[in-house]
Amino acid sequence: MRNFAAGGSLLVFTLLGFFFFPGHTYLQSDTQIYIPMLEHLRDPGVLARDPIATRPHLSFTVYDEVALTLRRWTGAEFQGVLLSQQLLFRFLGLLGVYLIGTALRLPPHMAIFVAGIFSLGATIAGPTVLTIEYEPVPRGFAVPLLLLAVGLAAHGRDLLGGSAAAVAFLYHAPTIAPFWAVYFLLALWPSKPETMQRRIRGLMPLAAAVLLMLALSRMQIGASGTQTFFGAIPPAQEQVQRMRASYNWVSLWAGVWWPHYALLFALAAAAFLRLKDDIPFDLKWFFAGLPLIGVLSVPVSYVLLEKLKWAMIPQFQPARALLFVTAFAVIGGAAAAAKAAGARRFAESLLWLLVAFAVPLHTRISEILVPDFALAPIRLKVLTLWLLATAATLGLMAASMRRRWSLAPLALATLLPFWLIPNLTAMADYPPPPSPELDQLSAWARSSVPRDAMFLFPDARRELYPGVFRARALRAVYTDWKAGGEVNYQSGFAEEWWSRWQATMLPGFDAAHLEKYSGAGIDYIVLKQEHKLKDRPAEFENARFAAYKLNVR
Repeated sequence: MRNFAAGGSLLVFTLLGFFFFPGHTYLQSDTQIYIPMLEHLRDPGVLARDPIATRPHLSFTVYDEVALTLRRWTGAEFQGVLLSQQLLFRFLGLLGVYLIGTALRLPPHMAIFVAGIFSLGATIAGPTVLTIEYEPVPRGFAVPLLLLAVGLAAHGRDLLGGSAAAVAFLYHAPTIAPFWAVYFLLALWPSKPETMQRRIRGLMPLAAAVLLMLALSRMQIGASGTQTFFGAIPPAQEQVQRMRASYNWVSLWAGVWWPHYALLFALAAAAFLRLKDDIPFDLKWFFAGLPLIGVLSVPVSYVLLEKLKWAMIPQFQPARALLFVTAFAVIGGAAAAAKAAGARRFAESLLWLLVAFAVPLHTRISEILVPDFALAPIRLKVLTLWLLATAATLGLMAASMRRRWSLAPLALATLLPFWLIPNLTAMADYPPPPSPELDQLSAWARSSVPRDAMFLFPDARRELYPGVFRARALRAVYTDWKAGGEVNYQSGFAEEWWSRWQATMLPGFDAAHLEKYSGAGIDYIVLKQEHKLKDRPAEFENARFAAYKLNVR
């Protein structure tokens, strides 16, 4: 019964987090890149002229194999296939946090509370990553599996934990690398023979995953982009990366964000010290080791990328391990609050919860913990922070009384943030969904335009809708801003993308020089209504867009 209640609670958090806060998106970020790649791998005749689709960097992930297989078995579109996996992995990640909580000797209802707070997510500014990804992307699948692996290892279930971490490796090796770094050291630590054998068994799934990955990388179907792992980044590619993918270059943001992460690391360390007597030996390695790797990843990235110019670093993106500093500050803070409430220490519990709730409420927590009340948005967030922290503290205190009614206040306090945060603060951490006009344009192109046609949106600037069009219409787009994120992977693509962007997008749209578009092999241009052409009829038009055919072929 207890396991059923815990599983049901975690499922509720998964659904609330998916549909309410922090929410989920599709074709608003990296799925704009992955979906065209998957569509081209499924049918090489689709998007055959698109530089994104024809250069997939999917050789070292099972993301494509799993998606293609599930689509073939179920007949569902990629959206359904990927969102179903996203729901599953989010649930497994919360299960991992719950297991971490029970390993800390928290009662099940308080471990559920810790998982509930973590499910609110957090934005890691600078390296630009999330503790709970909005989109169904490989990293978003690997992080929850890492948390599950930590939770299982904390309970001595090393083979199961290693299996979860091995699957994470197959989806996104860079994300799971910090886990395996800590686990290798733990496995080598002198211990009783039976303990060492248990930990060594935890390494077996990784060995199998490595062999499987090598085999699958040799069997990659369709076209494959050539990723450079060794050698130096060419100066031209470095210039484009610094402009388009600044999150990889820590010197561009570390000076602004280091106080924030220093504070979070200090809070994670304080939580570790508060909980140390209740942390199992194996969990101590992850509780201390993963945040430490996160902090060290910044100077390591700086040396390897900005000094040594190692071409693999923009693909590996080590500084995104800062995620673990934030994650364990939240998990540790919520667990410490539960411990303090159990000891009837209201003030201490409240302080820990102020930290735990500040993380999902505001990207830079110092601005909300020590606020400037002259700013109206900050005032709203501070009010929300104190309401949530106070309600949760009272709920924890009531739960510690062990009365028949005592779990009800804690349940209400745990569910409150999913409604209060988006409604009281009007937080929207993700872009709005595509417009009906864009859907109409995509449907027209998919049904009425040859599938080898090339489109350009010359007045889109850095907006996201051209990438949505590419994935919905399955028609090639000459260049767009989101596609530029691929400059991390291939030097040839970086040069081509930058050349196309400079030639067609950077100067802005000029109706007097349509020949430069047709000369580039572009078949159709799509303009916003305010830029529509006066001297030629549109092939398609609605309230937002006008599409024109150029005389190319």
